[in-house]
Amino acid sequence: MVTNMDSWIRQLPKAEVHIHLEGSIPPATARHWAAEAGIDLGQGNPFVVSGGLSEFLELLDRICSLARTTDQLAGLALGFARHVADSGAVYADVIVNPTHWGAWRHDVPGLVNALDAGFTEAEAEGLPRVGLCVSLLRSQSAAEASELVDTLIELRSPRVVALAVDGNEVVSGSTYERFAEAFQRAGAAGLRRTVHAGESSGAQAVRQAVELLGADRIDHGVRAIEDDGVVTMLAERGIPLAVCPSSNLTLGLYRTLAEHPIDALRRRGVTVCLNTDDPALLEIDLVGEYQRCIEAFEWSDDDIRGLARASIEASFAPDDLKRILVSGVEQS
Repeated sequence: MVTNMDSWIRQLPKAEVHIHLEGSIPPATARHWAAEAGIDLGQGNPFVVSGGLSEFLELLDRICSLARTTDQLAGLALGFARHVADSGAVYADVIVNPTHWGAWRHDVPGLVNALDAGFTEAEAEGLPRVGLCVSLLRSQSAAEASELVDTLIELRSPRVVALAVDGNEVVSGSTYERFAEAFQRAGAAGLRRTVHAGESSGAQAVRQAVELLGADRIDHGVRAIEDDGVVTMLAERGIPLAVCPSSNLTLGLYRTLAEHPIDALRRRGVTVCLNTDDPALLEIDLVGEYQRCIEAFEWSDDDIRGLARASIEASFAPDDLKRILVSGVEQS
């Protein structure tokens, strides 16, 4: 039995694969951007999370609109990699949605290249590698989805590891048929595919993400527990769920951690891993997520190692890096 749990969790090799760049902007950074743009944010904390998912997404738009230069993006990427290292992760897949970034909404290559510069500098400092999952907003059209895929294929950036889709499914409705062709072409071009489903939407959305979009990984996915057939499909196909318990509680999906289905899904053979979603806005970190779940579900040391291993295997890191990182888990 591990005696110093906090230290052990922090040192345990693990990946974070469901984390949004937009929700990882420190308030101090946003205030600095605002000052550089001559914007007065007023008194108090303008970055408090309140209301539901729609209000949360609007908050992300406001924060990201403060960024105006490529140097700001590169600095954000470098800071993000430092955050990943501080949280005890050894690799991260970060989701970035161009629609939030007003200055780059129509310049995805510029967005990717600026972030890549920061992540490359981070790697030179010995910080964890970060892969980019470029995301569609669920309210976008099929034509916009196709255009994004065309751009990513033409760009051929090694930094971009996946096509993603996020946003509020309650407002937008099911969009899987709309994006199916774009996701198929992305997969054929060698991009991985990760899909937000089973959060604001139910279990059927998880099935559609797999069957229509070819999802390699599901972001959230927790409402799969509402359908035994979907749970069985996930377990049999080995499709991992990138779960964010504190985020689910903050946005009112569950009242308490004890009600959260992450442990029930794990016990039924579904691969799950822990993530923070939007750590700066939610004021959480990865080690804290592990600690809260350990207390709530009485996970053993072997359970924790299994979750850490699952996070690495669920990541879109290169296979040779995965083997090294998994070996580190086994030796911990």
